[in-house]
Amino acid sequence: MTSRAALHDLVRRVEAATPPGRDRALDALRALAVLGVVLGHWLVTALVADSGTVHATSPLRHLPALTPATWVFQTLAVFFLVGGTVAARGHAAARARGTGYAVWLRARVARLFRPVVAVLTVWAVAAAAMLVAGVTPDTVRTLGDLVLSPLWFLLVFTALTAATPLVARLHPAWPLAAVLIVDVLRFGLGAPAWLGWIDVAAGWLVPYCLGAAWSRRLPRSRATGWALLLGGGAATAGLVLYAGYPASMVGVPGAPVSNLNPPTLAAVTFGLAQCGAALLLLGPLRRLLTRRPALWAAVALLNLSVMTVFLWHQTAMMAVTATGLLAGAPLPGLHTPPDGPGWVLARLGWLPVFAAALLVCVAAFRSYERGRPRRDRRTTGGHRTAPETVRAAGY
Repeated sequence: MTSRAALHDLVRRVEAATPPGRDRALDALRALAVLGVVLGHWLVTALVADSGTVHATSPLRHLPALTPATWVFQTLAVFFLVGGTVAARGHAAARARGTGYAVWLRARVARLFRPVVAVLTVWAVAAAAMLVAGVTPDTVRTLGDLVLSPLWFLLVFTALTAATPLVARLHPAWPLAAVLIVDVLRFGLGAPAWLGWIDVAAGWLVPYCLGAAWSRRLPRSRATGWALLLGGGAATAGLVLYAGYPASMVGVPGAPVSNLNPPTLAAVTFGLAQCGAALLLLGPLRRLLTRRPALWAAVALLNLSVMTVFLWHQTAMMAVTATGLLAGAPLPGLHTPPDGPGWVLARLGWLPVFAAALLVCVAAFRSYERGRPRRDRRTTGGHRTAPETVRAAGY
């Protein structure tokens, strides 16, 4: 069978395995959200080799004109929106089947944390090997921080997932009000900075609650989408222009305030604008993915390994960076300071290389996310096929 015929057969089998009621648009939004985070990290994270030590920096520190890129690639609100929708639907379906809360939660959490065990094990061994080989502790710490930093997202997402039965009927205005109060206390009344960490839960609870509300078929009209998009966008612009919030939707090294760490009111209102755009895209995405089976197959297969992609994308970038050191001289866009347009152009050229390295990581570690295969010797020789996994996927 030729490669083209094999690809056509895979697309056909994925299409046939897709349950009729599956909301393909939600899968597409999840894929877009994760790809946005991956590309954003690859574009705004630079590893600079200097005197035998590698340290991380950001082109946003030197090139503020790149700030609009953060409005495109900071897509976490969309992931929480989809997560709230899917979790609320899944919990309601589990209850209708008579499945207990503990069983339902265990299945969802296992899907999230099986790949975490793999990445932590590999990096524990790698860190020990680097220290034994004489790599400086500062370099190992820099690399470790890049690997571990995405885990905060999983902890928050897991906590919200566990609270789904309680928050499924919570109106998003309540956590939004909590974020507003915390920011007034922090920035207006001089309250301690640690108070902002309340917004780690409250801030991401806003899109999560909105997704849960949509799962109950509450307002999902185009008018609602436009209201969220325009209202959230206008509120964000007002906060940036008149209230002193940073324009960047991600943290910038050296900046006194980060919109993301912890989330600020500007990050939350920006997330509402993204949720509005996502709502407007639902219909067009459904129609597109129904008409284009090949595109749907790509979305479905990405969703099968979405956590693996998220957890290993920084490792892929670091692997390429480390391999590049074998050239004997700093490579533009890979080891050089991100202080000019030339670095940006060079970094864009490295993105396909990062993607290739990530594909290797996904091929090696995706089985941890999918869990144990369901054996069926009659049809698969003892292994679950990709289309069967699409049908059984927990997302």
